[in-house]
Amino acid sequence: MAQAQPRPSLSSALCYRDPKAALKWLENAFGFETVMVITDAEGNLGHSEMRYGNGLLMIGNEWTDDHKSPASIGSKNTQTVHVHLDEDIDKHCARARAAGAEIIQDPATQFYGDRTYRARDPEGHIWTFGQTVKQVTREEAEKASGLKIDGWV
Repeated sequence: MAQAQPRPSLSSALCYRDPKAALKWLENAFGFETVMVITDAEGNLGHSEMRYGNGLLMIGNEWTDDHKSPASIGSKNTQTVHVHLDEDIDKHCARARAAGAEIIQDPATQFYGDRTYRARDPEGHIWTFGQTVKQVTREEAEKASGLKIDGWV
């Protein structure tokens, strides 16, 4: 029996109107891997988990008035999910676009050395993807941005 991956200290849970379709779409568009699906006797999804690298994402149904898909609340988001990529971000963006993601910010290199893009999935969740393309010091980032940065790691 394969040993389970350790649980990450932090993960995110997203609600979808159609979580089964979301699982397939997230695999196809973003390359996430479905690692757990729990269904009831009628085949309804009760809980699911996806991985990307060492990150964990829970995908589920809308289950209370406070747990809704953006598609049910006027496309509003109270959070976005950021995924750090090791693969080529421009190719990742092209894959997401081809799968039907709305690219709301094309890939662009940021002052802190990451190249990022933003995408909206079919139910309205906003995703940010980033890849480190240049090592930048705090001083270089401050000079490029005009911002004061504390806690640079």
